[in-house]
Amino acid sequence: MVSPLFSHLLIPFIIAMFLAITMGGSGTAPAFSAAYGANVIRKSLIPGLFGIMVFLGAIIAGKGTATTVGKGLLNPEMMSFTVVSIILFSVAISLLIANLAGIPQSTSQATVLSIVAPAIYFHELNTDLLFFELIPTWFILPIISFIISFLAGKYIYRPMRKRGYEMMSRSKNMNAKPVVNGLIVFMSLYVAFSIGANNVANAAGPIASMTANELNISIDENFILIMILSTLIVAPSFGIGSSIFGHKIVKNTGKEIVLFGKFEAVIIAFVSASLLLLASLTKGIPSSLVQLNVAAILGIGVAKLGPKNIFKKTEVRKFFLMWVFAPMIAFLISLSLIYIADIYGFLQ
Repeated sequence: MVSPLFSHLLIPFIIAMFLAITMGGSGTAPAFSAAYGANVIRKSLIPGLFGIMVFLGAIIAGKGTATTVGKGLLNPEMMSFTVVSIILFSVAISLLIANLAGIPQSTSQATVLSIVAPAIYFHELNTDLLFFELIPTWFILPIISFIISFLAGKYIYRPMRKRGYEMMSRSKNMNAKPVVNGLIVFMSLYVAFSIGANNVANAAGPIASMTANELNISIDENFILIMILSTLIVAPSFGIGSSIFGHKIVKNTGKEIVLFGKFEAVIIAFVSASLLLLASLTKGIPSSLVQLNVAAILGIGVAKLGPKNIFKKTEVRKFFLMWVFAPMIAFLISLSLIYIADIYGFLQ
């Protein structure tokens, strides 16, 4: 016979897995769009590789971000069954909309705004964390990603191309080609690892706080253990999401913004993943890898083709619009459901 506690926890865990599936679809683009755009990996291999590396990243380097999401913005004692279910459901719906539109979306921003909604409602919002750490990081990191990639494209890639190194890596030196291809795949795996270190916490963090509350155990003493157990359930769902939604999003990001060379693919993957991993390991800040990735793509594109040929593209405009739209959807859904739940006594 199933215990009432197990039944009580099952619903948010199912929602968390659904959220992880949508995150897997959205996160596949920043991980493998560069390699796919450079034609060095088959799409059939992407979901499996993505899922494995996300899992490793979450277990090895996901502690800081999970703590921020699970305990930083909202008093963890407020992370009840109902509140966590509403938070995760709101994020999942907003990301599902973005996935159906084929636009890579910021899971972290949608999650943070979904948590901000009940935090505002309960007057428990950590405003210092939100306004002085999270939001500034969201603006600064993509700018840094764009600048680094632009400079690399202009002062490293273009001179190398003029000297013939790009041609050498493509065709003349057959011994160099497998090395270059292997480096691109390695960078894609590195990006997926960074996603695990940062984005798995969006589902595992609230689940960990809720589980500690429901089991009536100390959150501070047992949070990390519960977070790890939550990650073991949530992380594999990223691979499922990649197999369902990943191809369309990878195609939009990898093929329709700018055609990549192999050296450019390495720059894009390295810059975006390193900045995200830095945010995860230093401050535990949930950040947007899709925005870092697209910023790096745009930096390379501007270095190659100029700003007019890049920013006028339809896909770029769609990305910016969805980045604003989807997190606001998550916030409004979360706030509305919290209000309804309070009226009908579900928050008791």
